[in-house]
Amino acid sequence: MTPVRRAAATLAATALLAGTLSGCGGEKASEKASEQKAEEGFSAAADLSTCQDKATPTDTPYGDAFPQGWPFPAKTVVFNSEDRGADGTIVTAISSTPFEQILAFMNHDVVREGFKIEKGETEEHDAEAEWEGHGFRGRWAIRESAQCPGETVIQVLSTDE
Repeated sequence: MTPVRRAAATLAATALLAGTLSGCGGEKASEKASEQKAEEGFSAAADLSTCQDKATPTDTPYGDAFPQGWPFPAKTVVFNSEDRGADGTIVTAISSTPFEQILAFMNHDVVREGFKIEKGETEEHDAEAEWEGHGFRGRWAIRESAQCPGETVIQVLSTDE
């Protein structure tokens, strides 16, 4: 991937995921507009109100821009994968594993598999991080499901380097 295309893909990835988990504190109007656009883009990727008992596993592999070795926690159903061309692939899953355990998995097990966290943010009910590894880079976001008590939504955006 050329440096210009990589930069564009990284910007797109950041924009897509920036609105999935809202931060605390005041925001400028331009930041709110950007987050709203990103949230709409991610919402278009998958129905985030899907509970695990209604989730139907999607076919694998998830696309050329998504690492085949990406680990998901036990008790997780990947139910949506969307290839957005140069912008990467968004994969959405739901897990019956509690949020804190998913967070530990993302910070330890995913990293142990070679997907290094570059930076991230954790709040009480959601977390996100930028990552890179195995020729891919992207962003993951997790949050407690608002519609499915005790379940955690996992979204991973990936682009090839």
